[in-house]
Amino acid sequence: MGRNEKTIVILTPGFAKNEADSTCIPNQQNFVRILKENNPGLNIIILAFDYPYSAKKYKWYNNTVISFNGRNKGGLSKLLRRRRIFSALKEIHASNNIIGLLSFWYGECALIGKKFADNHRLEHICWISGQDAKKGNKYVQRIPLKADELAALSDFLQNEFEKNYGTRPYHVIPPGINTKQFSESIQQKDIDILAAGSLIPLKQYEIFINVIAEIKKQLPGIKAMLIGDGPEKNKLKALIAMNELQSNIILAGELPHAEVLNTMQRSKIFLHPSSYEGFGIVCIEALGTGCHVISFCKPMKQNIEQWHICDTPKKMMEQTLNILQNPTASYKSIIPFDLKNSVEKMIQLLDK
Repeated sequence: MGRNEKTIVILTPGFAKNEADSTCIPNQQNFVRILKENNPGLNIIILAFDYPYSAKKYKWYNNTVISFNGRNKGGLSKLLRRRRIFSALKEIHASNNIIGLLSFWYGECALIGKKFADNHRLEHICWISGQDAKKGNKYVQRIPLKADELAALSDFLQNEFEKNYGTRPYHVIPPGINTKQFSESIQQKDIDILAAGSLIPLKQYEIFINVIAEIKKQLPGIKAMLIGDGPEKNKLKALIAMNELQSNIILAGELPHAEVLNTMQRSKIFLHPSSYEGFGIVCIEALGTGCHVISFCKPMKQNIEQWHICDTPKKMMEQTLNILQNPTASYKSIIPFDLKNSVEKMIQLLDK
């Protein structure tokens, strides 16, 4: 790559280890692919701090990835890795025309991105994407970013960050979805209720199971599926057995992203009982595949068709049952945000 070719450096905790790795932050993968597709002459270099679990330089869909094998370690290991990242950034800067740096999450990536950008008078944007907007983020005090350096993934995160830290992110760039990833074949809606995500306490999948248990009293043949893996798996399995739902709920484990989308196309309702969500990308993917989405968290000020917001588990169950019992319910594809627009907004911020 020559000095005249525009280069964007993306700093992220993790990235796909190869082109077959579809489960590592799929929305980020889609973002990079559309960024390259819309800007074929752009040189994109991704620095992956913690994952993959190997230190290497490799190509991913004609983009360069440098991984540092951090494995979320602290102490001396973290300090040495940070030095390697700064060294890599200096090499990239020496041989490329960097127009901007994009940090995913307000964490160590933002700290390094901001310091390097300031030292070399480069544009830097931090994309606040979830729990980094919550109280207790030590990086906000360590390296304060100005409002115009911050992009929030949703209206909710913009408000949340301002409430907790007194700075209102100047930009809101929702994730958007890549419509090309959906299968064109028409799928029969043979799954009543679907959920997908990491099986962790934050996601509250015990509510998902309790909703199915209540609905089974009126719809004994209810069919549901939970996609994902994590530390709560055995607890959820036991809860399914306790409620005698083994014939109603399939625990599918972790699936390739394409298979998750295919399962969404077969589903009527996507239930997302998470207690906190910056912007549930799985929710807008589910909308795109024709699901009704039911969640506690409302990401944007505007109402989104087929996305129902509830404030209690009881209301979540009632909303789910209402849709399933409605013979005229429509399951059409809803695309509230196109990823191409999100990519265009981000490139405008970086390429000034």
